[in-house]
Amino acid sequence: MWEIWIVLAVTVGQSALYSVLSLVRKLLAPVPLGSQQTQVNPSRDAQAIWDVVYQVLAVFFALALVALVVYLLWEPGSNALRRIGLDFTRFGGDLGRGVVLAAVIGLPGLALYAVGRALGITVAVVASPLDAAWWTVPLLVLSALRAGLTEEVIFIGYLFDRLRRLGWNDWSIILTSAALRGAYHAYQGFGAIVGNVVMGIVFGWCYRRWGRVMPLVIAHTILDIVAFVGYPLAAALWPGVFAPAPSPSPTPTPTT
Repeated sequence: MWEIWIVLAVTVGQSALYSVLSLVRKLLAPVPLGSQQTQVNPSRDAQAIWDVVYQVLAVFFALALVALVVYLLWEPGSNALRRIGLDFTRFGGDLGRGVVLAAVIGLPGLALYAVGRALGITVAVVASPLDAAWWTVPLLVLSALRAGLTEEVIFIGYLFDRLRRLGWNDWSIILTSAALRGAYHAYQGFGAIVGNVVMGIVFGWCYRRWGRVMPLVIAHTILDIVAFVGYPLAAALWPGVFAPAPSPSPTPTPTT
C-alpha cells in the first residue's frame, strides 16, 4: 500500500490535489466560476525556442514517471507491458476500439462542456494557443500522447494491478480510479469533474472487459489531439463557449 501512496504522491495524486485546490481558489475568487479561464497547454517561456525546449522536457519527464510505474509493475518472468495490455500485439483491434471509444466519450463530453459553460459551473478551458506556429501542432500531439499514457497507465493499468493484489474488487477499483480522475481535472470546474468521473467509469469497465490499456491510451490521445488542435477553430465558431473570458487572468493548469 505504501508503494501506491508514493506513486500517487509523485504523479497523478499530486496533480489531483493541486487541481482541487485550484478549484477552491476559483470558488473563493470574487469573479464567478463561469467567467474564469484556465490553460491546458500554457506557454513556458516568452522566447519561442526556449518554450519549445521546456515543452519537450516537460513531456520527457512526465513520460519518465510513466516508465517508473511500468518498472515497478515489472516482475521476473512477466512482461509488465503485456500484462496491462500496453503493447502492439493486437494493434488493429486496439485502434478500432480506441476510435469508437473516443467517439462515444468525445461527443457527450463536448455537450457536457457546453452545458457546464452555459450554467456557469465550468471555466473556459484554453486548450491550445490561438497564435499557432509551425511547431505548435507537433507539440500538442506530444502533449496529448503524454496525457493518454500518464492517465491510463497509472489510473487504470497500475491501480488495477496493485489494488487487485490487495483484495479490492473490480468495481471498487473502477469507482476509486474514476473519482481520482475527476479530482485530477477539478481545476476545470464541476462539469469537468462529472465528465471525467463518467469517463473513468467507462474506461475502467472497458479495461475490466478487455484487459488492455492500449485502446484507452489511443482513445484518450485522440480526444486530446482533437481538443488541442481543434481549439482555435472551436473558439472562432463558438466564441461564447470556447473563447476565453476577457477579464480575468488565465490560470495555468496544475496538472501534468
